[in-house]
Amino acid sequence: MGENQDETEKVAPAGRGAVLGRIFRSQDGAAAIEFALLALPYFMIVFAILETFVAYTGEQLVANAVDTVARKLRTGSITAANTDRTAFRRTFCDEVSIMIKCSEEEIATPDKLWLDVRSFPSFADIPGNVPLNTSQDLDTASVNNYSPGAQKTINMVRAYYRWDVITDLLRPYITNIRPSGGRPNYFLIVETATFRNEDYP
Repeated sequence: MGENQDETEKVAPAGRGAVLGRIFRSQDGAAAIEFALLALPYFMIVFAILETFVAYTGEQLVANAVDTVARKLRTGSITAANTDRTAFRRTFCDEVSIMIKCSEEEIATPDKLWLDVRSFPSFADIPGNVPLNTSQDLDTASVNNYSPGAQKTINMVRAYYRWDVITDLLRPYITNIRPSGGRPNYFLIVETATFRNEDYP
């Protein structure tokens, strides 16, 4: 009987080791754990790609609209005499309506879209920077102008659009305007066209 007891004592540790070994070698649930570890960075990359793609598409759309209205100004299709500020903004909004919807309120009182149309004595006088206020946000008071020049004048058409960034986790990395004391929440699209008006009738 003593021999049997000794054998039992010797076998028992081996049995516990075998159980632990099976636990550590088990692959049950490994895929779920790996997915849980990789899901967050994976979806962040996916959303970053989508956000960047959509913002880039919107940027191209605004650029095309700026070129279109600039051509109409250059050729005299749009002048201060035949198109007022509201009509000009409506024309611009029609060009971007496939992705950017301008309500009548937005056309009358800018909240996201600002159009800066001015004439200058020379091309060197055209500002190249984005005007910011004391809070390091867009200075909207200085970019809401509509003063198209006459024949042969040097003009600038510049559009500013606040493109909302949807994904919270990616917002600090995609936004390019960072107000002091505030949280960045949009990507500022800026597109410019400079030209000399033709000698239209």
